[in-house]
Amino acid sequence: MGKRGRACVVVLGDIGRSPRMQYHALSLARQASLQVDIVAYGGSEPHMALRENQSIHIHKMKQWPAIPQGLPKMFKPFMLLLKPLFQFLMLLWYLCVKIPPPDVFLVQNPPSVPTLVAVKWASWLRNAKFIVDWHNFGYTLLALSLGRNSRFVTVYRWFERHYGKMAHGSLCVTRAMQHELTQNWGIKAAVLYDQPPEFFHPASLEEKHKLFCRLGKHISESQGVHDCASHGAVGMGSPNLNETLFTTMVADDIFLKPNRPALVVSSTSWTADEDFGILLEAAVMYDRRVAAILNEDDSTVEVLGNEMSAGKECLYPRLLFIITGKGPEKEKYEEKIRRLHLKRVAFRTMWLSAEDYPLLLGSADLGVCLHTSSSGLDLPMKVVDMFGCGLPVCAVAYSCIKELVKVEKNGLLFSSSSELADELLMLFKGFPEECDALKLLRNGALEMGSSRWATEWEEHAKPLISEVISQNLG
Repeated sequence: MGKRGRACVVVLGDIGRSPRMQYHALSLARQASLQVDIVAYGGSEPHMALRENQSIHIHKMKQWPAIPQGLPKMFKPFMLLLKPLFQFLMLLWYLCVKIPPPDVFLVQNPPSVPTLVAVKWASWLRNAKFIVDWHNFGYTLLALSLGRNSRFVTVYRWFERHYGKMAHGSLCVTRAMQHELTQNWGIKAAVLYDQPPEFFHPASLEEKHKLFCRLGKHISESQGVHDCASHGAVGMGSPNLNETLFTTMVADDIFLKPNRPALVVSSTSWTADEDFGILLEAAVMYDRRVAAILNEDDSTVEVLGNEMSAGKECLYPRLLFIITGKGPEKEKYEEKIRRLHLKRVAFRTMWLSAEDYPLLLGSADLGVCLHTSSSGLDLPMKVVDMFGCGLPVCAVAYSCIKELVKVEKNGLLFSSSSELADELLMLFKGFPEECDALKLLRNGALEMGSSRWATEWEEHAKPLISEVISQNLG
């Protein structure tokens, strides 16, 4: 494809935390038979499939240094103006000098400034085409911190729209965003829904057991408080033991424990557009409501743990929430978690490798998504990944989420912590064997997750990219 046989994927961010652009790179290499250069920041390791592909070449740019805390306030506006200039020059250096000339640049948006400007200039200087992959609108993310009426937001929107219209092609993530781009921005975009790649799938018993062995130390160590997951779990998960909090190995056979906790997974960027407080409040409500339903006294975690160790099964299970991701508000919420003192709910925060994250989703019982979308026009990729692993989802309701989450088929929606608590009680009643509603949603998630990225990309992205590249051959 193309006279140069080369494409460049551009991400002004951590490539390890940009899964959609990683999947683009894999498809460009595998399905379009192109050499692929990725220009991005480092930080997190991308998936092994990228690192081992001989046709994919990752170029990591230097990042703008953090603003020193002791810097006088009068200098901060200058630093904020210097940052995009530094990024612009760094992008131009890599796109115009460091990498071989491509047939096409494929750039992630947002961020829009200075990315779209730099890629437009680079495409002109190197006689290449460029395509924008619209994940969201950058100006709406900026408006979260500065407000919609800020002049900076107005200027940012102008740059985003002006340079977005200069692209030779556009992809976007939802039909709602496609409509917005067409009607109000004058941009024609093809919808390329996020779909899970082949490494997202339900985990086998052996994969679950090995994963929980690797994570055993993290699971048994609580957030500074003795809780229902750490009690009785000391030593579990070490390579020399055949028992984890969820599984046990007898001879060569692996079994799920009947009185294991229900495993709930949520992936978050720990930012203002995801209200993690909703999940904490719902956990407190679940804990209190179960105690009231079971007519429990003020028994301690130790008493509950001893009952679990003795094999006692309850109508409602303990819940272990594993929260994955990195972000600015993580420490604030970890401190809130330490102050909760819940009896039958525990939290763990961790960052997993690109290989272990799909295994965690494939081993969990329920996913929770707190994404609310700054524009109301994008969809959370984390939910797509969960469906790929056959994991049903409870998600925050917003304008276009129903393009992805089909209520009572593959998941449920909630608008408050109380609604989420009600859903947790309803789904986990009788866990693990007698929870029919959860099993029904799991079947729906498996069906939804049967669509794969390679098929979606072949049908919707490859024709556009081929058409754009062919314009260079005329």
